[in-house]
Amino acid sequence: MALINENYLRLQGSYLFAEIARRVNKYKTENPDANIIRLGIGDVTKPLAPAVIEAMHKAVDEMAKAETFRGYGPEQGYSFLISKIIENDYKTRGIHLDEDEVFVSDGAKSDTGNIQEIFGLDNIIAVTDPVYPVYVDSNVMAGRTGVINDSGRFEKITYLPCTAENSFTPELPKNRVDMIYLCFPNNPTGMTLSKEQLKKWVDYAKQNKSIILYDSAYEAFIREDDVPHSIYEIEGAKEVAIEFRSFSKTAGFTGTRCAYTVVPKEVIAYTASGEEHQLNKLWNRRQTTKFNGVPYVIQQGAAAVYTKEGQKQIKDTIDYYMNNASIIRDGLKSLGLTVFGGINAPYIWLKTPKSLSSWEFFDKLLKEVNVVGTPGAGFGPSGEGYFRLTAFGSKENTEEAIQRLKSKLDI
Repeated sequence: MALINENYLRLQGSYLFAEIARRVNKYKTENPDANIIRLGIGDVTKPLAPAVIEAMHKAVDEMAKAETFRGYGPEQGYSFLISKIIENDYKTRGIHLDEDEVFVSDGAKSDTGNIQEIFGLDNIIAVTDPVYPVYVDSNVMAGRTGVINDSGRFEKITYLPCTAENSFTPELPKNRVDMIYLCFPNNPTGMTLSKEQLKKWVDYAKQNKSIILYDSAYEAFIREDDVPHSIYEIEGAKEVAIEFRSFSKTAGFTGTRCAYTVVPKEVIAYTASGEEHQLNKLWNRRQTTKFNGVPYVIQQGAAAVYTKEGQKQIKDTIDYYMNNASIIRDGLKSLGLTVFGGINAPYIWLKTPKSLSSWEFFDKLLKEVNVVGTPGAGFGPSGEGYFRLTAFGSKENTEEAIQRLKSKLDI
């Protein structure tokens, strides 16, 4: 008799964005003429940069010739891309990394979900609340979280509430934790931590021999000078932190799939008997066993992001999305809504009006103005009463969505 992994039965309902798609598709079936504007899922709409497309075309041509054809590549990524990542994303900020500390992958979602495999099941994890669902769900699947209680929280997870009352800044946990998931600029709130605030987390991790899993997928959208782009800008972070980055939002690779994870060799964890082990070696072993690497053509496209032309082109795209964020932020404020984010991140986080639940507000937006967002409750209990909109639509759709809200939404 084949037995299932019963931890999967502890997952709450369907995946957040699958539930959104189900509701939207149902409404669309019932209202086929509705012109729905989607500002919910964080998918980009601008095409890949010309420099990226040109590099990928050249790489495809190479694959058509025997002398330049490539089969299996290194599971960790090609050196031509890793060296550019280090040179442009880290060395310019005074951060030294070796090439074998950077692992190219098919997405930050994959890596933030898979990283927990190298950690023991007895580790206590801490997550900000609200939180990107993958951090929690992947640990539920592994059996690290226990069962969910009446408050909607898993019994073995330490939740760090982030609400308007604490300016969406998580407080250090009162109990000792082993694995800490941080995402800044934050998804979903769009908020950030200063270097001083982030240093408190690094100091905590060093004192408690904890590991910080730092999702920095949105660092390219940072506008303010005192906001760190990498956790490794903080002294001591290379001893306690793993960092995740992505080309998805930075360069429009959501459908092309390319990202990378940095695991410094200084980062160690322990066996039950107290023996030290490099997490770099464990992650390398995991990747070489379960992952065959990102395609050569895709990695050449990612490398082109770092050319002079590529840098200018992706900056123009990022500026385009952040202009959309300003349009949304200003438009919502003009309606008297309480709004957060949208300054250093492509996400706008708003308080739902009239004490509506986040799913009630979702249905209201969908039915009254045909605009789709993301209910805050889908990101955790502290997300209830909030709602997320993204700046990744076209400027025309973004302006139309705000106009609809101003003219048709009953608030």
